[in-house]
Amino acid sequence: MGTTIQDQKLEDADFIGSRFANHSKDLKGNNDILSLTRPDLIKEIYLGYLEAGADIIETNTFNANAISQIEYDLSELAYEMNKESARLAREAADEMTKKTPDKPRFVTGVLGPTSRTASISPDVNDPGARNVTYDELYEAYYEAAKALIEGDVDLIMVETIFDTLNARAALYAVDELLEELGEDVPIMVSGTITDLSGRTLSGQTPEAFWHSVRHVRPFSVGLNCALGPSELRAHIAELSRVADIRISSHPNAGLPNQFGEYEMTPEEMAEHISSWAENGLLNIVGGCCGTRYEHIEAIAKAVEGKKPRELPEFDPLLRLSGLEPFTLPR
Repeated sequence: MGTTIQDQKLEDADFIGSRFANHSKDLKGNNDILSLTRPDLIKEIYLGYLEAGADIIETNTFNANAISQIEYDLSELAYEMNKESARLAREAADEMTKKTPDKPRFVTGVLGPTSRTASISPDVNDPGARNVTYDELYEAYYEAAKALIEGDVDLIMVETIFDTLNARAALYAVDELLEELGEDVPIMVSGTITDLSGRTLSGQTPEAFWHSVRHVRPFSVGLNCALGPSELRAHIAELSRVADIRISSHPNAGLPNQFGEYEMTPEEMAEHISSWAENGLLNIVGGCCGTRYEHIEAIAKAVEGKKPRELPEFDPLLRLSGLEPFTLPR
């Protein structure tokens, strides 16, 4: 979504529209506000990915939460951003389903990681300092998730998780919300390995991360962003080995060059993903930064007809985690 929005070379006026002409902050770069100021563009992008072959599209809500929107002085509009983005995605998905009834399309409401972290100090001189609390994260995620559900999403995805404590606040908020509403919306969980160390930013290995979120019994668990498919493969293989639910991944189109651009071609990316599928590592796959319509089209073709990963069964053992996983043997 972000890559395709950037490709449009938008001007200040696209983000401001008529509604925010007198707003106190510069809004350029606030992609989430485009669901309110340029709904035509956002729906067009949704349709572009659906026409490329996507079964599931994500809402344009990566930063549509009260915490991330502090930067733009728009926290009070987080609810509206989420609901409107979900509504547009629902329209697009339903239109495509009507065209291809044998291939139904789905919408996943995105809850991004926010711009703050509950586990890591923002002050190198004060390790105990924090600029957000668990309760603040809970409230922001609860509000966003409620709006997404009212916008009629099919799934909720907590994605690009660099801090597991943030994710646990999100998952708790969603769990509480669904119980209150009496709804049963599947939850997708997707972490991010931030560099070649093979750990999240808060220090967990993929298996430890899985142990930290498995209690919510999500629809899927996986990894996205930060790395390209060649760098991410080993970590997806690790999750595939230890998780008894579906595995998802939407990697970047390679690593960015010195200008922050992604150079992996659709054909190159599809070749990697095809190998993942052939080795039984995946159930759900897509693309993150740098993946345009052409990448999704190539990936969809590469996995078409391939057998999804079979879900393994494990003995019910005590599985705990810190930065490393721990399983208590019998």
